[in-house]
Amino acid sequence: MKKSKSKSMTIAEASDFFDEHDLFEAGDIKEVTDIKFSLKKKQYVGLDTELFKKIRSRAKRLHKSEDTLIKEWLTEKVG
Repeated sequence: MKKSKSKSMTIAEASDFFDEHDLFEAGDIKEVTDIKFSLKKKQYVGLDTELFKKIRSRAKRLHKSEDTLIKEWLTEKVG
């Protein structure tokens, strides 16, 4: 019998997982009973489609979401 380890996933990781797996493959899924969110206001910036494709490609190679990669880059440049 295979032991499963409990692992927290980010929303992006969970999304990627369920893009490739069926819900019923994860037998140890439990109902969420209490969840708290701390929402922050965000500002969205438009990007050229070709630039975004390059960012998406780089993020995929680094196993990160586009959002995470862009935030890291901006934090490095702006602080």
